[in-house]
This record gives sequence, C-alpha cells and structure tokens, in this order.
Amino acid sequence: MSDSSINPLLLIGVGSSFACSGLFYHLYQEKKKELQKLKEIPFFRPDQHLVRLLRASPHKRLQYVAIEGLVQADGEPLASQFVPRCFSVIQKIVVEEHWRYWNSLSRTWNSRTTNRKETKNSVPFSLVLPGAFISDLYVKVQNPLEASGCYLERVYHRIRHAEESLADVLVQSLSGEKPVAHEESEELLRVGSTVTGFGEVVLEGGQVMRLQAPQDGRRYILVPTDYGSFMDRHESSAKMWKVLTALCGITGTSLLVGGIYGFIGKQDGRSK
Repeated sequence: MSDSSINPLLLIGVGSSFACSGLFYHLYQEKKKELQKLKEIPFFRPDQHLVRLLRASPHKRLQYVAIEGLVQADGEPLASQFVPRCFSVIQKIVVEEHWRYWNSLSRTWNSRTTNRKETKNSVPFSLVLPGAFISDLYVKVQNPLEASGCYLERVYHRIRHAEESLADVLVQSLSGEKPVAHEESEELLRVGSTVTGFGEVVLEGGQVMRLQAPQDGRRYILVPTDYGSFMDRHESSAKMWKVLTALCGITGTSLLVGGIYGFIGKQDGRSK
C-alpha cells in the first residue's frame, strides 16, 4: 500500500511551487498596472516646450506630470554640519541615544532609544535643465517637505559606543540603566543632484513655473533620480516578478510530472 502512495514531500513541493507562482503572478500583475499608470503620466523638463504647453492649457495648469531637472537653490544653500564643502537644499539631522535598562521580571537587559532629536531644514529651490544654471527657465518646487519619496541621501553616520569605567558599572547596577551608544546621522538633498518630481505644475506671471501638490488628491512625490532610471527600476521589478512566476511554475510542473511518472512506473512494475 505504501509503495503505491505518493510521497507527501512531493505534494508539499508541488503545492508550494504553484502557490508561490500564483503569488508572484499577482505581484507581477500589480506592478504591471502600476507601470502602465506611470507611463500615462506626461514627462517634461524645464524648457520652452513646457512653457508653451502651460500657456495653452486651461488655467495655465497641468494637473499631474513628471518633471526632471537638477536641484538649484534659489538663494543661499544649506551647508552640511559634518561634510566639508557639501551643500544642500534640504537637510535632516537625527541624534539619538541608545540605553539599556534592567527588567527585574525577566531578569534581562532590554534596549530602548531615548532623547531622539530630529531637525529638518530647507531652503527654496528649483529644478533646472543640466547646464542651465543661469537660464530664466526653471520649475520652483513648492513645499518639498510635504512630498513623499526617499529623496534624501545619507552623507554622514556615526555611532559612538559608551565607555564604561568601574565607577560607571557600580552606578548602573544600582540605577538599573546604562548608556550604550550615541548615534548621529545627516541626510541631504544636494545641490546639483538630479530629481524627478510628480505633481501639479502651474504657470505664474507668464514665465515662472511651480511644481506643487496635486489638487485632485494624487501623491506629491520627489525621487532622487532621472526619469529614465526611475522607469527602468519599475520595469526591472516587473520582469523580476515575471521570471519568478515562470521559475516557480516550471518547478512545480516538473515535480508534478516527475511524481506522476514515478507513480505510473511503480504501478507498471507491480502489475508485471
């Protein structure tokens, strides 16, 4: 009876392969839909073509577009606190302390973060064409701190571990708390970096263009790359899910065919 039964591990392998294939196919379809929506968003650069379109548009407004350009500070840029000769238009500094405290119930040292301080600074900036720093054509970025997207680059990160002396150990054993480390980090949106912004563009005064949060509720996004690289990453992600779907499907099919072939072979051997 046991000779004619199918190996349970084989059934698990087949089921897992097809289940993963179905999951990856669902993720592929979702990414494909997202990619199609991204391709429907008009793409522009800060040039005369964009100005002419805005002048011809109702209310001199384009509801949702992608704008690619180089970051240029409208005034004095922000200097990095940790990196020499490094300037930005958005600066985020995080300082936090890591401590351990004694848990008398579990009789273990547990970790926690205290005194976390986060500082964000920004100055007005615009997106310009490469090599057009003295051009009159630019797109001012309105309220960039309200935009989503991981557009900040970490330029500094340091963890300083606490040094313990004998006196410190005695005090900590009595208080039930001890410092572990002091952590500092700085993230910037650098001057001269390439950014692609997704949002609403309006024309003011016949020449001044402004990128702002869309009024129709769609997401206001800044990404730290050019438009082509941004789309390539989404294309690669969709291809990855497609390949994983095929691999898992082929694996499951191979296991199933191999199991059926082995089962039939055993049945023929028994009949003979």
